Parts: sequence; C-alpha cells; structure tokens
Amino acid sequence: MKISVNTTPKHRISPYLFMQFAEPLGTADTSVDAGWDYLNECWQPKLIEKIRELGPTMIRWGGCFASYYHWREAVGPRESRVPMHNLCWDGMFSNQVGTAELAELCRLVNAEPLMVVNMESDGRMNWAYPKPGMDRLGTADEAAAWVRYANDPDDALRIGHGAKEPYNIRWWQIGNETSYDKNGFDCETAVRKTAEFAEKMHAADPSIHLITWGDSGWAPQMCEGACEYVDHIAFHHHFGSGLPDSPLYGTEYRRDPERTWQHLMNSCKSLEKKIAEMREQVTPYGKRLAMTEGHYALPGRNRCEVLSSWGAGVSYARCLSVIEKASDILDIATLADFFGNRWQVNALIMPTPARDGNAYLQPVGEVMKLYRHHIGEYALDCTLTGNDGAPVDVNASVSADGKTVYLHLVNTDRTESRTIELDLPEESAEITAFEIAHDSTEEITQMTPKLFNPVERKVNGKSYTLPAAGVAALEIRRK
Repeated sequence: MKISVNTTPKHRISPYLFMQFAEPLGTADTSVDAGWDYLNECWQPKLIEKIRELGPTMIRWGGCFASYYHWREAVGPRESRVPMHNLCWDGMFSNQVGTAELAELCRLVNAEPLMVVNMESDGRMNWAYPKPGMDRLGTADEAAAWVRYANDPDDALRIGHGAKEPYNIRWWQIGNETSYDKNGFDCETAVRKTAEFAEKMHAADPSIHLITWGDSGWAPQMCEGACEYVDHIAFHHHFGSGLPDSPLYGTEYRRDPERTWQHLMNSCKSLEKKIAEMREQVTPYGKRLAMTEGHYALPGRNRCEVLSSWGAGVSYARCLSVIEKASDILDIATLADFFGNRWQVNALIMPTPARDGNAYLQPVGEVMKLYRHHIGEYALDCTLTGNDGAPVDVNASVSADGKTVYLHLVNTDRTESRTIELDLPEESAEITAFEIAHDSTEEITQMTPKLFNPVERKVNGKSYTLPAAGVAALEIRRK
C-alpha cells in the first residue's frame, strides 16, 4: 500500500472544523453547570486544563436553549440575574453563565465564540409563550442590541456592567434547527424573519459574520431571500449507523464486536451524503457551509455507552476524514457536544462533584484533539494505491511555509495492521507518528482517564505501519 502526496497547496483549511458546542442542558446533563464554580464565580480549573488540551477553535453557545433565551437576563451583577426555565431540557438555569462568562472561557482557551440568537423562538409558540404571563420570544431588536452589547466600544449597558472593552464576538447564528419542528416557522416565514434579523444585526456591527439556517432543503430559498448579509448556511447532522438492525444501543453492542464494528464503520456515509446535498444547494449562490451541530444520535438519548468505546473513536475519525475532504466549502464543523457528566456524545466528561476525580476526553474528543493539533493550513491532494477493500482513510495538508506535511490516517480493519509506503516528491528530514490504537471494545471511564491518549513515535525510513483499529496523525518535516 502506498500514499503519494502532491505538495502543491490547494484551498485553505478553516481553523473552525474543530468547534465545540456548549448548551445548558438542565436535568438532561449538567453540562455548563458542571464546569462552573458557583462558589468562586469562575470556570472549574480542571475544565480549563482539559479544554486547553482539547484545543477547540470555536465554542458555540445556544442550541435549542437559544429559542427561549433572553441574553439580558444573564449579564450584569450576579444578584440581579434572572433564573430561567429550561424548556427543552427541564429544570432551571441560573444564568450565572452568560455573555461575559462565555467570552472569558473563549479567552482562556483561545477559541472564537459563536452566539446563537433567539429568532422569535423559531416559530415554536410553545416555547415563546409557555404559560400565561411568560414571554420567551426573542426579537430582531433584542438580537441587534446583543451585538452592540458585545462589540460596540461605547455600549453604555456593558460599560455599566464594568466591561469597558468590547468582547468582540464576530460569529453569530440566526435561529436553531428552525426547519425541524412542523409547529415552527415554515420556510417562507423563516426566510423573512432571518432577513429582518440579519439586517438589524449587521447594522449594529457590519464586521460580524452571520450564519443562517438552511437544512431540510431550505438552503436555496434562504440564500435567495436572506443572503445579503449572510456568509454561511447552517445544517446539523445527528446520525446512527445507517444500516438496518443496528446494535448501537443499550448493551447490545457488546454481544458481537465484529457486527458492532461494521455498523460503526458505516456511519460516516450518511455524513458524506449530507454534505454533498448541502454543497449542491449552496454552490450556485456562492455561500459556504457550517455544520454547527453533529454527533451520533442513538437510542437512550445520547447516553449509549458504545460511544465510550474505541470503536466509536475510529468511527468519529472516519467522519473527520469526510469533514476534511469537504474543507473546500465547509468552514465550521463539530462531532460532539462539549462537556458534561452524563451524555456520551460529549467530547469531555467532568467528574461530579468536580473535586472528585479527573476530567477526561471521550474517544470523539481524543480524535478531534489529535487532528486539531496536527494539521496544516492548506489541503493537499494525495492518492492511496493498493488499498484493496478500502481499509485505510487518508487526508493530507501542509503548513503555510510548506515545511511540514501532515497525514491523517484511519485503519478501518479491526484486527489487522497495514503497512504504508510514503511516496513524497523530495526527501524528508523527519517523520513523527502520533497514534491511538486499541481493541475496538475497550471503553474509557473515570477510572482510566488517560486510556486513549495518543502515543508519539518516530518513523524510520518511509514505511509506516498503522495498527489495527488505529488512528494516526503523521508529521513529515521536509528539508
């Protein structure tokens, strides 16, 4: 098997393909509450340490929660903040984490914030007016005021809250999963509302980047009717194996490891199809894509233990390969929710209470970390020959100065290693492999927080053996 790399740079790879998604999840998962130290009014040090290791390039605030969120309730003095009902996820949210705290989190871990605004509850009147006297509907004026609060150097409200310098939040999404609820806006109404929000938000700060909803076939109409100030069209992808009779639920996945492996390895195909559909819809309008949510959606409401297994890690690595191949049009992507203490779709699991034990990365977090820290600024063409049965996925990129070539490799064979010859156009000075390889059935827990940490090793010559069920990032430093 041979990999041949053309070291001529193609398109630039967006740094935001490794986004994480933060949403207060009420009683479903402690999420934001697990990471916030209420006594000391700061982020948990264990969380910050682990997020820095993960290295997200962007953190998104919102989700379904955004559809009934009033940002003013979560700014200013803590004693004046207004707790809110978490209508989607049950329970109450204290609003002790708001705009300032999200901006601070992003500053601490060197990530860009992405805020989702409440676009009239996306037409869901059960969220806009959940009971008499309760109004959760977000207006265009409210969204524009949030932009000014975050970015206007002279905003009186923010300055009055003690923040003299603006937060400089450049990325904003209008609406969330607007097309997913038959009781919400129809496409025509959503386009009209989006245009209204975009115009007012852009007027508040013309430098911001706006993302609007375009899933479920809405992208062409959204591009035509609300595209003047919009850079990106958003979609979400929540997926299963894509095969009938999936064992990816409960403990069924433990019964037949080979069957489970086949289902995990097939999961990336639905992502390929989804991106291809979205690409076709936006290309005529010159818009780019943002997958602002993406992860497995398995029976058990995001708590299926198979996602703690290394087999899931390899599956997620295959999905990352799909994302990299689409980086000519896809600028924002994620494969996980962010952090919490229950959902297996989280990238990072926090101990609860936070003082007990260590935070650790789920398999999806480990592969996102691996690729995030070993990737170039520009995509490269590469070919893989002698790959009978397609057991290896490969993507290539190069640093801006052209000195380092990066290869991302996934061995989809569960039991056999693969030896690969590296065919480069000139001599390379040094090859280092950062790899994760385990039995596909191994599962990470709080008792084994470092189980899936990558191993670094030097590669002698130009022959590299990728272990069975292995995921690797190769750094090839050229002379």
